[in-house]
Amino acid sequence: MTAAIESGQFATLPNGTRLHFASAGKPGAPLILFVHGFPEFWAEWEAQLQEFGTTHYAVAPDLRGFNLSDMPADLGAYKARHIVDDLRLLAAQLGYDRFVLVAHDWGGAIAWNLAIALPQLLHQLIIINSPHPYLFMQALANDPAQQASSQYMNWLRAEGAEAALEKDDFALLDGFFNGMGQPEAPWFTEAVRQRYHACWRHGITGGLNYYRASPLHPATEGHPGPTALQLDPAAFRVTVPTRVIWGEADMALPKSLLDGLDGFIDDLQIERVAAGSHWIVHEQPALVNGFLRKFIG
Repeated sequence: MTAAIESGQFATLPNGTRLHFASAGKPGAPLILFVHGFPEFWAEWEAQLQEFGTTHYAVAPDLRGFNLSDMPADLGAYKARHIVDDLRLLAAQLGYDRFVLVAHDWGGAIAWNLAIALPQLLHQLIIINSPHPYLFMQALANDPAQQASSQYMNWLRAEGAEAALEKDDFALLDGFFNGMGQPEAPWFTEAVRQRYHACWRHGITGGLNYYRASPLHPATEGHPGPTALQLDPAAFRVTVPTRVIWGEADMALPKSLLDGLDGFIDDLQIERVAAGSHWIVHEQPALVNGFLRKFIG
């Protein structure tokens, strides 16, 4: 038995942001928020909404800048603290003061920040292929292999990235999922492709602005990136129970980013999937759901 998904729902938050979200399950049941990354939208989590809507109120928003949610023009509106605030206010508007947070990619970057800044909001943090911010900063500053595999971030930050990604009916964006040296992606069917194209036609500048607003990218001649940051590792401790699922075949975020993670988290469990890529949520939804069930209980 799976739960039905209802999309087309909107929340206008006290900070003025209007977010679109999909949900499954009944309001009042324990809340799980599922938070997508780039270049995705709420539908990344369809298999999880169907599964967890049977026991929880499972909610997957479009982050600001994506799909049907507001797309602020100001680059500063995409700093992590504002998106953390969106999630805090969305949960409150749905009637909850604590929830489980499941997040991938850029959603994970936001979720790490939320867990560090507002641990009182979370029963549990579950991260899928998204590095802890301090460890990622260190890797971008000091690890030549990570600097090389993250050069795409500077490409996405550059002027003209929108035009390049939109060219030839989003050919390069399709390649994020199915191409660029990755294994064939059977999940990226024509029907899925058309849904993603419909999302991207709403605009991709908001998604790119996550990269442009962040200091975490390889250094360039014009921008020092993380090499200019002097951060205290003690400020990046995570005190909520944290579970991590990591597809070890991720081309951009290697498994070495897990090294040292236990030094930042009081209560940590990691599930490694050797055959999983960055897109493990799509590739192996039943496996991911099984891990989530085990974690959440």
